[in-house]
Amino acid sequence: MKVYLETLGCRLNESEIESMARQFASAGHEIVSQPDSADLCVLNTCAVTQDAVRSSRQRVRQINRAQPTAQIVVTGCYAHLSPAEVMALPGVGQVIDNTQKDRLVPLVLREPMDAEPIALDYMPGALGHTRAFVKVQDGCDNRCTFCITTVARGAGRSRPLDEVVAEIQAMAQAGYKEAVLTGVQLGSYGERAGGLRDLIHAILSDTDMPRIRLSSLEPWDLDEAFFALWENPRLCPHLHLPLQSGCDATLKRMLRRTDQVSYRALIAMARAAIPNVALSTDVIVGFPGESDDEFAISEAFIAEMDFMKLHVFPYSARPGTAAERMRNHVDVALRKTRAERLRAISEAGDRRYRERLSGRVSDVLWENVIGASEQGWLNSGLNGYYVRVYWTGPRVLTNTLTPALLGGLERDGLSIRNFV
Repeated sequence: MKVYLETLGCRLNESEIESMARQFASAGHEIVSQPDSADLCVLNTCAVTQDAVRSSRQRVRQINRAQPTAQIVVTGCYAHLSPAEVMALPGVGQVIDNTQKDRLVPLVLREPMDAEPIALDYMPGALGHTRAFVKVQDGCDNRCTFCITTVARGAGRSRPLDEVVAEIQAMAQAGYKEAVLTGVQLGSYGERAGGLRDLIHAILSDTDMPRIRLSSLEPWDLDEAFFALWENPRLCPHLHLPLQSGCDATLKRMLRRTDQVSYRALIAMARAAIPNVALSTDVIVGFPGESDDEFAISEAFIAEMDFMKLHVFPYSARPGTAAERMRNHVDVALRKTRAERLRAISEAGDRRYRERLSGRVSDVLWENVIGASEQGWLNSGLNGYYVRVYWTGPRVLTNTLTPALLGGLERDGLSIRNFV
């Protein structure tokens, strides 16, 4: 059977779809890159905003138009929250909620599968990735008032340490050069203080994976001892630390367990411990009750932090959340205006950070070829700082890890001057 798999939304969704690909391949099925040649299509959906729900719904319809005879299986947060609505979409034959998602492949195939296969029989690139997204934790015990994820994903829970380490080592042996650790609340791994630190120690000591990257980390899960891990150069010097607002009053309404003082101290610790660390964050604008003064405070604090990148989201009311029931919802047009102001800050921060990296040596993991010219192949990759890097030359570099002297600004990233 030919199987097409696609995911929308977060890195955790990406890790889950890759796990499904391994299971389908292990069961003897062929993974295809387009839905029009598939017998079965699996879509892992997102519901973090109304736009994400709309995109998920639209994508189901597009897949059905591309291959009307294929059965579509829909899973993920949109499927979990609105199963009847999803089941009514064209071509959908099965809806599998988040509580059953890890068993999707045996449920679809109606065949027993005791555990996910560790031995991989395909090289990186089966789903267009050269980096391995590894789910180590799911669910969240926080109650941020805007977040639907706790409803869709449930309580926090972690995979056994030995199981995660074995999977990453198998990925390294299969040829992957980078593992990205993912979770809804990654910093809570192990449900105890220091649990994530112990996991990273084990990965660094017991696997051959050349590069380890962490996905989003809530700021209250970290301490000074955590940043000492970056003494090992295999750990990528990039941290994504969701802020959501730079105003203490707004953060209090969001039930975020941070404020300006503690977040500023965290950023200072990270920069003191990790040379040239790349710091990115998430910000919501137009949260209920966010006045002009509150937004101005938030904007000023965000500018002070000098992030290399912001992911900016106009507030989106999600049914079932406490924020939806709050008073003083901000006008949609004003949310968009505020979002544009923060995106301008993000663009300036991104440019400044890339300028600071120019002239430095950095390892680049080359992901794919995006074009060709008389000068050769245009290779695109990511360095450890999560900055896009480009090189045009006679070689295809996909899935190679090379130290390079970074050059000037190019497109949305950097060129390289030469290999080191």
